[in-house]
Amino acid sequence: MEPHEYAGQDAVGLRRLIRSGAVSAAETEAAARRAIELVDTDLNALTLPLFEPALASDPAGPLAGVPFLIKDSQPFARGVPFAIGSRAIRGAVAGVDHELMTRFRAAGLVTLGQTTTPEMALSFATESVRYGFTRNPWDLERGVGGSSGGAAALVAAGAVPIAHANDGAGSIRVPASACGLVGLKPSRGRTPCGPLIGEAAFGQSAEFAVTRTVRDAAHLLDAIGAPPVGEKYAAAPPSRPYAGEPHADPGRLRIALTTVAWSGVAVDPQVTAVTVNAGKVLDWIGHTVTEASPAVDPDLLVEAMMLGAIAAGAALLRAPRRPDPALLESVTRRLIAETEAFTALDMMAAIDAQHQVTRPVGLFFDDHDLLVTPTLGRLPARHGTLDYDDPRYSMRTWLRHIFEYGPFTAPFNVSGNPAISLPLGQSREGLPIGVQLVAAHGREDLLLQVAAQLEQAVPWHDRKPAIYADAR
Repeated sequence: MEPHEYAGQDAVGLRRLIRSGAVSAAETEAAARRAIELVDTDLNALTLPLFEPALASDPAGPLAGVPFLIKDSQPFARGVPFAIGSRAIRGAVAGVDHELMTRFRAAGLVTLGQTTTPEMALSFATESVRYGFTRNPWDLERGVGGSSGGAAALVAAGAVPIAHANDGAGSIRVPASACGLVGLKPSRGRTPCGPLIGEAAFGQSAEFAVTRTVRDAAHLLDAIGAPPVGEKYAAAPPSRPYAGEPHADPGRLRIALTTVAWSGVAVDPQVTAVTVNAGKVLDWIGHTVTEASPAVDPDLLVEAMMLGAIAAGAALLRAPRRPDPALLESVTRRLIAETEAFTALDMMAAIDAQHQVTRPVGLFFDDHDLLVTPTLGRLPARHGTLDYDDPRYSMRTWLRHIFEYGPFTAPFNVSGNPAISLPLGQSREGLPIGVQLVAAHGREDLLLQVAAQLEQAVPWHDRKPAIYADAR
C-alpha cells in the first residue's frame, strides 16, 4: 500500500480493506509510518519517535488494524512517557492504561505515536516552550488550534485517519475547525474522563478523537462510548446502520442558528458567511431553521471554566514530584499560585456559575433540537497570537483571551452537551472554516445524522492541504 492509496481512505475504509484481504494490517501500518514521516518534518506534531512496535491491541476489534495516535495530555498508555507539553515534566511514565486507552486497544486501533499539546492543554494554540509551534498543513505560518493540535495536524495531512483528542473548553472542536476536520465532543459521561484533570473538572472535559469523516466519528463512538441508554440516545447500535452513514434520517428538526458571540467579540465575516450558508443548506434539506440562541453570561462562563483550570493546577500540586516553577510557562505559574489561593468559597462560586450557565442551555433544547454556531470566531491564527508564556495574564484574563479567538465552544463543556465541528467552508485564502452543531445531552445520534446530511450536501473530502501524505 502506497502512501497516496493509504491517505485516501478513512478508518472505516481501511478496516474494510483489511477485512476483505485486499491489504494486510501490517501493510497498512507500514504505509501509516511512511505517511507520518512524510509530513511530520513540516508539521512538528509528534512528541516522541514513533513507537516500535506499535502498542498492543485486539486484532479482532471493530477497528482492528486502523493506525492511530494518542495525545500527550496525561498519563494515558502503560509504559508511555508523558509531559503534558511541559519542559518541567521529565521522566514521567504512565504506570497503567487509562480506561479510555483500554477501550482504544479493545477496538483494535494500532497506536503508533504521541501528538503535541500546549502546556497543561490550556490553550487554543498548540505551541509550547518544550516542543515549539505545531504547524497547520493548510498554511505552515498558521497554527492548528488547541489543545489537540498535533492530532488534528496529522489527521488533516492524511497521516492517520483518527487520532485521540480531548476537549475541556473546545480542544477537539477548535483544532478540527482550524485544520478542516470533524471534531465530536461527546456528552458528559459518554466516554471516560482523563485521569489527571477530567475527573476533577466537574465533567467539563471530554475524551474522544478527531476524524476526517462523520462515519469514522460514529463508528469510533460505538466502539468506545458508554452503553446506550435506550434507543433514543444511542449514537449508533452496532447491530444497525451507523448514525454517521448518509442514509440515516433524523426527520424534520427545529434548528436554531446564531453567529453572534455571547461575549460580544467580533466574528470574522467569512466565518459568519459559512455558518449562515450551513443554515441555508439545512433549510434546503428540510429542517426548520430560525435565528435563536441560549442566554450565556460570558462572565459566568469564565468563572465556571475556572473549575477546569483549577483542576489542572491541583493535578500539578498533587504530583509526587512537583515541577520546577522556573521551567513552567508563565500562565502555568500563575495557575499554580491561583490554585493555592483558591478557597472553598471560590469553589462554591465557580460551581454556582456552572449551574447558571448550564440551566439556560438545557432549557433551550426544550424548544430546539440543534443549535448551529461558528466553531471559531476567526480564521486559524498565526503562530504566537496566543502566547501562553506571556507574564501579563492571570488565569481569568487568559481564558478571556483565548475565548476572543474561540468564543463559541466552552459553554457546552460547562453544560455537558454534545457538540461537533464540521469543515463546511474555506476562506478566500483557502483556510478551513468550521461550523459547530450542538444538541441536547445524550443526543449524539442527532448530531451524527445531521452531520452526515451536511457531509453529503456540502462534501469536503476532495479538499487537501498543501502538506499531505499522498506524495508519490
